[in-house]
Amino acid sequence: MPDLPKNAQDFQALSGVSRETLAAYELWYKLLCQWNAKINLVAPSSLSRFWSRHVLDSHQITALIPKPAQTVLDMGAGAGFPGLALAITSPTPSRTVHLVETNGKKCNFLRAVIRALKVPAVVKQARIETIETQVYDIITARAFASLVDLLNYSERFWGEHTLGLFPKGEHWQDELKAAQARFTFDVEDTPSLTNPDARILGIRHLKRK
Repeated sequence: MPDLPKNAQDFQALSGVSRETLAAYELWYKLLCQWNAKINLVAPSSLSRFWSRHVLDSHQITALIPKPAQTVLDMGAGAGFPGLALAITSPTPSRTVHLVETNGKKCNFLRAVIRALKVPAVVKQARIETIETQVYDIITARAFASLVDLLNYSERFWGEHTLGLFPKGEHWQDELKAAQARFTFDVEDTPSLTNPDARILGIRHLKRK
């Protein structure tokens, strides 16, 4: 596993992002620091590890998204990880990231970042159980719920070609087994760039047993 980035320059060297993308991430960081001083968006201690703990951990998902994908659902968006990263790196303005979050202050922050960065994303202040049913090309969530709960929440948003991308920590195998007891699906696990024991679980063809 490569050394984790400590700053913007380290992240750019590791990820190879463009200057424009890096500038967007830097502005997001600036806004996050400003807002986090007033409201609890992320643990203050994690800001010193923004480029590894938050950005790289979210950005690595972008490589797994098929280019034709047009709609992305981020459940429990929080401060925007990973949804805003997926909007920042969107290859086309026609791809829209839907950020679902219940906390009003966090929603205000997300809208402020979207306005500042001019990225293709929309915020829905609601519980995931209450938003309208539609099929999404990509469904994701980070540090929101167990895998089986994520699949329960998102089941009605899956279509034939939907891909779920769920970062999971060192207990990912236990979560996977629990989910497989209730659902059938195809899964591919991709090693995480930020933790050798973690995986990004790519799930397709979800069906309840």
